[in-house]
Amino acid sequence: MLNIFGPNVGTTDGSQWQRHRRITASSFNEHVNQRVWTESLLQSTGLINYWSAKSSIDSVAADTRTVSLHVMSGAIFGKSYPFRGADEDTSSTKEDSSSYGEALRIILDRCIPLVVLGRKNLSKPWLPKSFRELYQATLVFQEHMTKAYEDEKRAMMRKDTRGNNLMTSLVRASQANVDQRGSSTGSHQEGLTEEEVYGNVFVFNFAGHDATANSLAIGVCLLATRPDIQDWIAEEINAVLAGVESKESSYEAAFPRLPRCLAVVFEIVRLYTAVAIAKSTGSSPQPLKVGTHTVLVPQNTVIIPNYSALHTHPRYWGHDSLEFEPSRWITTTNDSEASPSHPVEYFKELPTRNSPFVGWSGGARSCPGRKFAQVEFVGVLVGLFRDFKVKPVPLKGEDDETARTRLSDQIRMDTGMRLLLQMLHPERAVLEWRRRQHGTGPDSC
Repeated sequence: MLNIFGPNVGTTDGSQWQRHRRITASSFNEHVNQRVWTESLLQSTGLINYWSAKSSIDSVAADTRTVSLHVMSGAIFGKSYPFRGADEDTSSTKEDSSSYGEALRIILDRCIPLVVLGRKNLSKPWLPKSFRELYQATLVFQEHMTKAYEDEKRAMMRKDTRGNNLMTSLVRASQANVDQRGSSTGSHQEGLTEEEVYGNVFVFNFAGHDATANSLAIGVCLLATRPDIQDWIAEEINAVLAGVESKESSYEAAFPRLPRCLAVVFEIVRLYTAVAIAKSTGSSPQPLKVGTHTVLVPQNTVIIPNYSALHTHPRYWGHDSLEFEPSRWITTTNDSEASPSHPVEYFKELPTRNSPFVGWSGGARSCPGRKFAQVEFVGVLVGLFRDFKVKPVPLKGEDDETARTRLSDQIRMDTGMRLLLQMLHPERAVLEWRRRQHGTGPDSC
């Protein structure tokens, strides 16, 4: 399915997968995370300006897709664009961002015929118009990737260090692998071919765009039901960024000091895991320990873990395992330099082996972009909740508490799979954003 633009880390096995994994893993580095942080704050600042200027909004899902798309564009290709809301006029901004974004949107929305028929067959004149539009979208996306790739190759020839985007890192890491292998073995061994670079760039877009956008939409709505958690993270954000504009903050200085925001991200993903990633035993049988017994699972067996059961089992998550409680991810330690009345908070890291949390998969084939997604999500929370609060707009006869209960029920009952987990009718979640009036404590929205 994911070989549309070329082999990649998600579709290869054995030594080929190891080569892809080695190069792509090194590309998701702290330089890229800095770019993700910057773009996330830029987009979320534009988003909150748009949302807070309206009396109510029903475009949460559409707008978080735009945020995710623009973060991807900035972090992967080094192309930064201002945020524009769902009902804002974009006729004056017909740049390559719109063609790239529209192309990616069409590809993701119509991926089934693309997989079944293949790219070239979509151009047949007797096929429906929507299929030919899909084919044109693949050409536009390919053109965008090719231009970015060629720009980076020319920059390397000039010994230009350029930016800190993922395409830059991927091309340079691939070339460094060629040089290193050649010098150590005396023979030429490949990094990634041009087609493989395109394949990996596409799979990063495919895996990261909708998954993050859907999780952001669900997360905003969940937080709208919990004003106490909004206050909790706003307190942290304002303490960490005191005296610094959000857009001017440093990833290195801020992100590690925002464990509450990271806890919100993990709790959202725990309850609403966007992608149920399948695993395979590969070319040989694999032992699986079940209690005191070991079962030999046959070769080439596809296994899809029950993410929902694992992520909500009381054995691992306690009596409130079905509740949205980000504080479960926080632990406190009395620091010798801290006041005894104000213990230091840390994010509670779970063991990597036999972990009850697999929100970004696990094992050797865990998601290489998980830190990318976490930085993006935290950055968006900073931009949205530092100075603003959100609540559901009450229906006639409702008070705020009843409206929050209704929205909570909607999230639980109206979330389902459409390729990825998402709110099926997000337009029914009508929200109101208002600026905080008195610090970060409780106040009226």
